[in-house]
Amino acid sequence: MVTEVGHRAIDRELVRLALPALGAVLAEPLFLIADSAIVGHLGTPELAGLGVASAVLLNAVMLCIFLAYGTAATVARRAGSGDVRAALTQGIDGLWLAAAIGVALAVVGLPLATILVDLFGTSASATPHAVVYLRISLIGVPSMLVVLAATGVMRGLKDTRTPLVVVAVSAAANVILNLVLVYPVGLGVAGSALGTVLAQTGAAGWMTAVVVRRARAHGAPLSPGRAGIVAAAAAGVPLLARTALLRVTVLGMTFVATAQGDVAIASHQIAYTLWFLLATPPEAFAIAGQAMVGHALGAGDRNGARAIARRAIVWGLGIGLAAAAFLVVLRAVYIPLFTPDAAVQDLAWSLALVVAATQPVGAAVYVLDAILIAAEDGRFLAWSMLVSVLVFLPLAGAVLVTEAGVVVLWWALVAWLLARLVTIAYRYRSGTWLRVDATTA
Repeated sequence: MVTEVGHRAIDRELVRLALPALGAVLAEPLFLIADSAIVGHLGTPELAGLGVASAVLLNAVMLCIFLAYGTAATVARRAGSGDVRAALTQGIDGLWLAAAIGVALAVVGLPLATILVDLFGTSASATPHAVVYLRISLIGVPSMLVVLAATGVMRGLKDTRTPLVVVAVSAAANVILNLVLVYPVGLGVAGSALGTVLAQTGAAGWMTAVVVRRARAHGAPLSPGRAGIVAAAAAGVPLLARTALLRVTVLGMTFVATAQGDVAIASHQIAYTLWFLLATPPEAFAIAGQAMVGHALGAGDRNGARAIARRAIVWGLGIGLAAAAFLVVLRAVYIPLFTPDAAVQDLAWSLALVVAATQPVGAAVYVLDAILIAAEDGRFLAWSMLVSVLVFLPLAGAVLVTEAGVVVLWWALVAWLLARLVTIAYRYRSGTWLRVDATTA
């Protein structure tokens, strides 16, 4: 049994890792915010083009998020076992895998840029800007994915401060580069894309240098290891499937909301923004919990892993409940900040209550999800996500057919979250995830 002193020690470690992780997670959207703000002053077609190109890039990068979470889990377990050299060897292989996937996406995406933009039904005035932004941005995809993998290495080594510093500096550099290249230099949308690529490349170089320095210090090889890359790719397949199914749900929400009309999609966008933003604090504790649980399992400490998981869940639930209270109590304050349209405000007022209901459920899901990733239980998570999607799609389809409205659509999302919670919580309570490496058993 873990004593109160043990709980306090776990809490301190969770907070120590979670606060920098939260800063990094919040800093990442600054790239897109800066681009949107700067390009928005060029004109509506330019901003629309940026929006379409960003949607293509976001979906591609989100599908590769396993490079961060999968690498973090593997590195944490190796480091927890005391073999830091093996942890960094796996981390280096993760960087090589990220670079290879990034180059492949860029090579495939460049000739298909116009087709990808047309799939979104982009207007004739916005299409040229979207294609230019997308083609230039694709050059930076390898850097984006390397940053994801390097972030996973740092998290696995219980270092969440380095990613925060790198992301913060690169975000600031992105703003400066965009301003200079878009206006004084006069490159327009192309300047915005180029500025972001340069900032991302700098971040990738910085993070890679940190990982390489640590690898050399522990005698880890820097050349790609075929077995390690294949193992990383194989471990990433279930997480890729999980993320793809997650994107199906998110895109399905957007599709159904759009069919409900302009007021519905506008209010849906407000609700989604709130949901996405408020997911970041519990996500930070999920990141911290993942690193700590991975280390504990790597060390063969099942009891420690369970104790850490419990405290991470408590922190996540507490934050989720606080976020729910914030959404309900302060609705009259924040909703008018999004729009002056009375109809949108009225609908967003109702949606805020549903988003509030998602907070504690979602917080528990994020933490449990990260714990199972740390346990390298990706295959179960993929099946769990499939079950959740099968719960969501009929409900979303019913909203589309009956035009029940966007509020009912968001209750379908609550059902999706509950399905995820039930399946993941069942796995957690079973204890089957408490597997330790053969070398540490």
